[in-house]
Amino acid sequence: MTVLEIDTPQGLARAYLHAVDEPVGALVLGHGAGGGVNAPDLVAVTEVARSAHFSVALVEQPYLVAGRRTPAPAKRLDEAWTAVVERLRDGELRSLPLIVGGRSAGARVACRTAAESGAVAVLCLAFPLHAPGRSRTAAAKTRQPELDAVKLPTLVVQGERDPFGIPSPSATRSVVIVPGNHSLKSDLEAVAAAVRDWLPGVVS
Repeated sequence: MTVLEIDTPQGLARAYLHAVDEPVGALVLGHGAGGGVNAPDLVAVTEVARSAHFSVALVEQPYLVAGRRTPAPAKRLDEAWTAVVERLRDGELRSLPLIVGGRSAGARVACRTAAESGAVAVLCLAFPLHAPGRSRTAAAKTRQPELDAVKLPTLVVQGERDPFGIPSPSATRSVVIVPGNHSLKSDLEAVAAAVRDWLPGVVS
């Protein structure tokens, strides 16, 4: 693993690069709002992707690098993420088909910036469809439009008991429901299997 420190308009970000020999593609993943790049589902997906000959970069947002627990506003997260992806595409991941994604808040960032990232597909782990709860208020404040705006092939892996809701599939979006909740820790092999089945098709 190589740790890259990358300057962004929002401060220093880090990318943990897990490179493979003769990669067929690259996967860049962001973390959730309250966690880091060591989340179990991110670790599991990294292993699966590397076994499928994808180099993987796990990106730590500047607020986390700076030791803050509270996420930056969406615009700042998007700016930092875009800067990191551009740097990786111009450097270590040059010329590789690129898949962007992340878990929870990181998935939202990847969706919002998918059009400008040069990616060929998007991977969402535990996409937070709405605030936890089943109230009308929570349901009304859906983030489904962030997913619907993505025109690339998209995979959403969601826990069947996720209190943040379950997104709907579309012509370009597959939604795989696995055992567990928002953490996706209950059945990491199911998460891995969903990604393993999907990855080869988006770069072929």
